[in-house]
Amino acid sequence: MTRYLPYLLVGVLFGFVLIKSEAASWYRIQEMFHFQSFHMFGIMFSAIATAFVSTQIIKRMGSHKALDGQVIEIPDKPAGRVSYIAGGVVFGLGWGLIGLCPGPVFALAGAGSVGAIVVLAGALHGTWLYGALKQYLPH
Repeated sequence: MTRYLPYLLVGVLFGFVLIKSEAASWYRIQEMFHFQSFHMFGIMFSAIATAFVSTQIIKRMGSHKALDGQVIEIPDKPAGRVSYIAGGVVFGLGWGLIGLCPGPVFALAGAGSVGAIVVLAGALHGTWLYGALKQYLPH
């Protein structure tokens, strides 16, 4: 179990940053959806830029290893797939209706928000349901 401690600590730190930066704030998220504030867009754009640059570095440098020693391989995704668009729409609708995406849900549940715990229970149920129905869905 101690080998998972670094992951737990990084998760707690990430949750702390989400709470303190107000990225887990329902009001900040609603401001974003109503185009009243750049706060959340700035956070998302910086995350996208960081992920893009990091992914490109890993792809170009080659042969990076994870903490457990496995080689990190990032396969190219097929372009123009309808499932990506449909998945993005479902994700966006859920985010807009609930006002939270998965990262802040965990952070707020960890902070003791009852509403976030209910949302987390629904998200976990939806994940289980997808796993149960995956073989019947188009991919």
